[in-house]
Amino acid sequence: MKILIIGSKVRIIHLKHFSDELVKLGMKCKVILDMDFLEKSLSFNLKKRISTNKKLKVLLNTFEPNIVLLDNVSRLATTILDEKIPLFLLFRGNYWKELEWAKKTIYKSPLKLFSVLKNQKLADRIFRESSMILPISEYMKNEFQIRYSKNKIEVFPVDGRNAADWVQVEKQKLIHPCVGLVQGFNIWGKTRELNTLQSVMRKLPNVTFYLIGDGVYRDEIIPKLKKFENFVWMGNLEYPNEVKKFFSSIDVYLLLSGLEGLGQSIIEAMLMKKPVIASNIGGIPEIVKDGETGFLVNLGDSEQIVHLINDLLSKPDLVKKITTKAEENVKMNYSWEFLAKKFLDILEKNHYK
Repeated sequence: MKILIIGSKVRIIHLKHFSDELVKLGMKCKVILDMDFLEKSLSFNLKKRISTNKKLKVLLNTFEPNIVLLDNVSRLATTILDEKIPLFLLFRGNYWKELEWAKKTIYKSPLKLFSVLKNQKLADRIFRESSMILPISEYMKNEFQIRYSKNKIEVFPVDGRNAADWVQVEKQKLIHPCVGLVQGFNIWGKTRELNTLQSVMRKLPNVTFYLIGDGVYRDEIIPKLKKFENFVWMGNLEYPNEVKKFFSSIDVYLLLSGLEGLGQSIIEAMLMKKPVIASNIGGIPEIVKDGETGFLVNLGDSEQIVHLINDLLSKPDLVKKITTKAEENVKMNYSWEFLAKKFLDILEKNHYK
């Protein structure tokens, strides 16, 4: 069986790991970067669009995939659907809420609103015509089925990691005790929850908080946090090597988010044996079992966060108990080997194998 996997730049490293495991199980796989088959901008250059479309058609005709696994809503899906090749969509984020937030903040100009409408039309076609929808969590499955109830749908938590890659490495020189956060700033509904950090830092002046990440809403968040002496913004760090150093160095990992489909950084923190505190939202509770593999906190509850940080910094036995259980869980349920076998089970169950 031949599987063509299409992903974005930020996901391609993980999709290649996934592909490697599928190959070990007898599949023939090819992983491509979506931007290599798209025009570089949303131009109206018809000749350029035809050229890039032809490039994908040549690949499809030479590789002849039995299915195409698409990692995001992409214009490449149009060609795949037109060619009548079964399309499997990895459904990661709450498309509708993210779109709603974007319309209220960054998509206000007529040109951007026009672009949004085109994207909505494309997304609707992909959602309706895909042969299989693969949401990364039960939460995402429920969100999809509210709007599209007739699709074939299987939960597939594709945010896997190789445990051997996420081990302790050379540490950064951080001020201890410290709490680390890893977060992008490109979706407002997620990013705004970082405002809760102000109350937390005010109540924990002797704990240093290190945040890595960047994005379009940076100026809405970072200036407020920089007013605190116990806050350090590190910008984007090179992934994965510098991020591993960061995880190796922190004492506690904190994810403050207004919405998560699952939570990739949580998986990485758990493999690095760091105790996790995370927002009780979206698909996060499917990884973080409160009091067993980490701790869940309600949105905006700074008192709860402060209490948990103090506990984790003062109770090494609690940290060992939680991190041991968490590491075992992610090694079992989020290894690429396990996920590759799960994917083949999905194919067989739905008669694609």
